[in-house]
Amino acid sequence: MQITSAMKMVSAAKLKKAQDAITAMRPYADKLTELLQSLSATLDADSGSKFSEQREVNKVLIVVVTSNRGLCGAFNSNIIKAVNGLAAEKYAGKEVSYLAIGKKANDAFKKTNKIIANESDVFDDLTFENIAQIAQTLMDKFVAGEYDKIEVVYNSFKNAATQIVTTEQFLPIVPIETTEANANLDYIFEPSKVEIVEQLIPKSLKTQLYKAVRDSFASEHGARMTAMHKATDNATELRDQLKLTYNKARQAAITNEILEIVGGAEALNN
Repeated sequence: MQITSAMKMVSAAKLKKAQDAITAMRPYADKLTELLQSLSATLDADSGSKFSEQREVNKVLIVVVTSNRGLCGAFNSNIIKAVNGLAAEKYAGKEVSYLAIGKKANDAFKKTNKIIANESDVFDDLTFENIAQIAQTLMDKFVAGEYDKIEVVYNSFKNAATQIVTTEQFLPIVPIETTEANANLDYIFEPSKVEIVEQLIPKSLKTQLYKAVRDSFASEHGARMTAMHKATDNATELRDQLKLTYNKARQAAITNEILEIVGGAEALNN
């Protein structure tokens, strides 16, 4: 009970910092992605980016984001279940590979011999630069034709008690449908629209992956805090039950001793 209580407090302290980081980052990342998709949607097919190329899907890479440690409820098992479902249903008959971000993902899929890399070390120093290197590797592999589609599966942080398993298409970029509101927007582009998109795409993709890992990191601490809170409550309940059982047994033993003494005294008197 003392151990789980201490772990709960540690996760609560880490959660505050992780939650502030993802809350501050989300508006920027979402707006950047929205801007990129809007620009990509207005480009001609010939001037489109190499990252928007739609190919026949034969080779798929799934980036699995979990934690390095356990004791966080169903946090990791939900992700592994979602990835298995994705591979079995959506990509049945396709060649599916995995990139693990988190030791639990690596442990779950290393038996398949389809893990191309284990990037669990990023949680030791979770910075944009470290995640950007992974994103750049993914972009290079997609452009080289090693994979036709790349998906990211992670836990999106809602609150300390709720984490939402999220699957996002990382590459190729899916342009959003041009709505009437977007069609009426009139921008002046300097330099050209194509040039802006070419510079914006790598930054947007790196930010998108960083947001996913940050989301998962905050979710992990929320899940662990909740799990340790429940474990502490269960341990407290068990302790109270054991204390009651102990007191009953002690009371029964004392009663038996008194009865033996009384019985012995009566025997002497007779």
